[in-house]
Amino acid sequence: MKLAVNLELRHATALAACAEDLGYELALAPEGYRSEAASVLGAVAAATERIALGSCVMQIPARPPATTALTAASLDVLSGGRFRLGLGVSNPDVSEGWYGVPFAEPLARTREYLDIVRAALRGEPVTYRGRHFRLPIGDRTGAPLHLYTEGHRPDLPIYLAAVGPANLRLTGEIADGWLGVFNTPESVTEARDHLAAGRAKRGRSLDGFAAIPCVPAAVDDDPATAADQLRGQYAYLLGIGDRETNIHCALARRLGFGDAVERIHDHLAADDRPAAARAVPFELIDSTSLIGPPDRIARRLAGYADAGATAVSIMVSAAATDLAGRLRILRSCAEALRRLDGQRTAAR
Repeated sequence: MKLAVNLELRHATALAACAEDLGYELALAPEGYRSEAASVLGAVAAATERIALGSCVMQIPARPPATTALTAASLDVLSGGRFRLGLGVSNPDVSEGWYGVPFAEPLARTREYLDIVRAALRGEPVTYRGRHFRLPIGDRTGAPLHLYTEGHRPDLPIYLAAVGPANLRLTGEIADGWLGVFNTPESVTEARDHLAAGRAKRGRSLDGFAAIPCVPAAVDDDPATAADQLRGQYAYLLGIGDRETNIHCALARRLGFGDAVERIHDHLAADDRPAAARAVPFELIDSTSLIGPPDRIARRLAGYADAGATAVSIMVSAAATDLAGRLRILRSCAEALRRLDGQRTAAR
């Protein structure tokens, strides 16, 4: 199992350079209300040489598929073939409330979107007659357009963010990898079962398929103190939009924290974010993050490795700390993985 890093906007290049020096496999740029991924990755591509780069995730409602293909091809050229395209359909509040794009039939929309992106990357004529996407639109019959970018990989890897069973099966069927969030080791095992079912529809196994849970991390000798650094991020994610449609709320309920979701939203409705952060249960944070000293983090990484994760992406952006603190997290997680690998080598 390898390590990846989820970057944050202000210090993206410094974090990616440190991760590269530490042997991290992949640097991922998030996209949401705080930043978009492509600009960050362009800067990181210029500041690094070896580490793979990916979006985590470019949001499907935010861009027409042809724009996504053009962006992916450009980033692949700028990075010297290091780019991996991470995509996600987001959730109803973001799709409809932020981008003004209908959320109905998200799985069918995702399938059609990837069809167009892949065709464009292969240099094929960009024509499509689907339920959600039609290119060209209306009665236009002009010559189909092509992607003219030179030097990109036509088969560059495409990863999907997925949560529910049907979306996970779709990801296994049509993508090259999976990006997860709010994952316990046990939920990674469950996700891989669904991913394998999707792969089987194409006569493929999970060999070579990337399974990457993105896991918040904070370092302190006291796990409770480390957890406190993550409370704001958990409250933020759980508080996006409607509690009934927020995917993070659904995941928290699935893990048995439904009452906490209600309390958090009640505090947010009262505009009391500090109380919402305090209402996030330690057990929820502990089960879905890497907290504590390196030895404890190593034990948690072992769980993800045993569950079949090909990499764990360290979400340094989740911790309430500064650049020095985030660099400490990167170094501590690298040390934890070295300890784990050493223990397993010695046990053979």
